[in-house]
Amino acid sequence: MPEEDMADLVADVFARACTSRHVLENVAGKWGILALAALHEGSYRFNALRRRVDGISEKMLAQTLQGLERDGLVRRDVQATIPPRVEYSLTGGGARVAAKLIELIELVESEMPAVCEAQARYDARQRPPTSAPAPPDRRASAPRSAR
Repeated sequence: MPEEDMADLVADVFARACTSRHVLENVAGKWGILALAALHEGSYRFNALRRRVDGISEKMLAQTLQGLERDGLVRRDVQATIPPRVEYSLTGGGARVAAKLIELIELVESEMPAVCEAQARYDARQRPPTSAPAPPDRRASAPRSAR
């Protein structure tokens, strides 16, 4: 997008065509949140970051990092060594976004006792009521000679 058009850009995530929606998807997706939060702790090499974000596949981490790098939130630093050493870190914008995500993560974690209670109440309401067992069919249990 030309620079003169950028000055007129009004971001509105609720507007269907707003480009901020795609950025928000990258940030707020399951893996984006975890990758940004981990990188808020400091720089990571790819495999160390993969170990930190437990459960993410190599492919998903690569896609997540590429999207966040494209959005200007993550910096990919390739050092000219043999083999090449690649480190990922946050840009200034990425650090600001990650700080807000850390606040959200801490809030959610602190609310987990209440969340678990709410889930248990909800699940109890969703279970069909248990009815009394039907009386046994006496004919089926009677010996053959009695029939």
